[in-house]
Amino acid sequence: MQTGRVVFEPHLRRWTLVQDGEALHTHSSDLLPVRYQGQAAMLKVARSAEEQRGNSLMVWWNGRGAARVLEHDGAAVVLERLDPHPSLTDMVERGQDDEATRILCRVAGHLPRTHPQPGWPTLNRWFQALERAAPSAGGVFVTALATARALLAEPQDVGVLHGDLHHGNVLFSPGRGWLAIDPKGLTGERGYDHANILCNPTLVVATRPGRLTRQAHVIAQAANLEHGRVLRWVLAYAGLSAAWSLEDNAEHAALQTLEVARLAAAELGLN
Repeated sequence: MQTGRVVFEPHLRRWTLVQDGEALHTHSSDLLPVRYQGQAAMLKVARSAEEQRGNSLMVWWNGRGAARVLEHDGAAVVLERLDPHPSLTDMVERGQDDEATRILCRVAGHLPRTHPQPGWPTLNRWFQALERAAPSAGGVFVTALATARALLAEPQDVGVLHGDLHHGNVLFSPGRGWLAIDPKGLTGERGYDHANILCNPTLVVATRPGRLTRQAHVIAQAANLEHGRVLRWVLAYAGLSAAWSLEDNAEHAALQTLEVARLAAAELGLN
């Protein structure tokens, strides 16, 4: 894996970009704050197929509900740089959880969803991790899997999904408001994109007494979704997220996420 400035050099030259901050390297992409024609921007170079799909989705969205793509070429994109403050996480910490949830639902509603892409993963494929984990793990994993199978068997309002919509992936633009970043690029039922809201901004917040109950109602109203189906997607998603954590040998994170699944199951009367 290339690290440091070398991974950015070809793109800096091609688009006459000027470095404007320190680089950030994640498990799936390299990011560098830059200036593009005098504008604050972010150069992102994907290192995984998932991130490249996300980049192509950002290009197609063309700034509709999401950060604008200023340049793109293969694995690399130059995005308008959004402001990390104010943040939705800060809003939650200030007691504005309801408003943060409504903003996330509003952004989800602004993202175009009719962009069929042959070969893009479906929710059925994503939930294979839960299919693998549930038989041996048992307990709430089994409940989450049964719930996921029922939802996937009769999907509603299927289209393109962001795939990772949460408080850290919606940032603020002084000129354009709240915008999405870092999509995964997959297809499935619209309700799935709202489930992760209830596992964020942290698992401590997500498992506070009464929080899931209240925010599920906020989501149902703000996104025009059926309340019980919101809860079922939360149960299914939390089980899937816990299964991913097990695959990464992050057992503590899995246990924390399973608590969200248990809370959703209790709301549904499945405990």
